[in-house]
Amino acid sequence: MLFVQNYSFFFSFYFMQRAILFKFAFFNTAMQDKKYDAIDIVAFIDRETYVKDFRDVATFEECCRACPNYGKRWGCPPFDHDTLNDLLPHERVMIVGVKVSPYDGKLPMEQVYDLIRPELERVNSRLLELERLTGGLAFGFVGKCPYCNGAPCARREGKPCRHPDVVRPSLEAYGFNVSLTASEVLGIDMVWGKDDKIPRYLTLVCGLFYNGPDLNW
Repeated sequence: MLFVQNYSFFFSFYFMQRAILFKFAFFNTAMQDKKYDAIDIVAFIDRETYVKDFRDVATFEECCRACPNYGKRWGCPPFDHDTLNDLLPHERVMIVGVKVSPYDGKLPMEQVYDLIRPELERVNSRLLELERLTGGLAFGFVGKCPYCNGAPCARREGKPCRHPDVVRPSLEAYGFNVSLTASEVLGIDMVWGKDDKIPRYLTLVCGLFYNGPDLNW
């Protein structure tokens, strides 16, 4: 790994089985009055390898069933079709990780969403832009929907999504192991909070399935 102190990026090459990953990262320094530091880490992997080595639908479907949002949000399973068919038309996967390091190490977990919301909105916006440019399929973040202003999802009432142009499932919802993705693809070990306190950093993982060369993030 090469770290260049005077620039806002680093890069490294990885060889994993038959996939060659190119990974790079950007330090997000654009915010005013920041309450955290954020680093975007981006890696590319071929779809065949990512599906084979990082996807376990049965295991993660069972995890999703334990979530109170299962079947109640349009970005969550169960889905009415075989989700593998959504992935097969695309040969490349761009994995994006955002490592958020809060300045306040005693922040309660209940305040996490408000803290990271600017990052969720920023990254989702860029993913959707790249989805439109490539004709790909974007995957957002698990958790609260940022588009309905706290209103219950229309799925609870059997109605269509209010914002189908921007709502996307998470990688977990399609059966991908995000912890393994973070560690082996992005080089980030996920850490967890303790005693209702925020961990020393938060890791957000999302992606884009598409066709074509590596993209500029």
